[in-house]
Amino acid sequence: MDERFAQQAQDTYRINQIQMASKEQLLIMTYDIGIRSCNAAEKAIISSDVEQIHTNLLRAQSVVRELMVTLNLEQGGEVAASLMKLYDYMYYQLVDANVKKDAVPVRMVRQMLEELKSTWVEAITKLKMESKEKKPAAAAPRAGGTNFAY
Repeated sequence: MDERFAQQAQDTYRINQIQMASKEQLLIMTYDIGIRSCNAAEKAIISSDVEQIHTNLLRAQSVVRELMVTLNLEQGGEVAASLMKLYDYMYYQLVDANVKKDAVPVRMVRQMLEELKSTWVEAITKLKMESKEKKPAAAAPRAGGTNFAY
């Protein structure tokens, strides 16, 4: 009973975390799920756990598909088109890995996901810094008004 309660609490926490996340945080979470799925698939391949190989590679494939679906090819231009090709390649590598139970393409896709995640984290951090620099200084309180910023 305690184990089920702990799982429900953990599920509720995850749901709340996802619902409160920004677009950028959701993107990073998606990459994290893909990376974890590839790691788990690699371990399952080593231990010859066919069920876990399949489950984790399907999850990794779903992550890559989600990344493909969320691309805005019209606004993203060449960058989005290049990402689409890369995601498509990664997806088919994961399908092939699932058929052959081969860790090599899984490792390659995991490394690509890690590099892309790192690039996105860097870009998001840079955009946040630039955004903070562009914000005007807070206006001074007017005489006679109440300043709640203390």
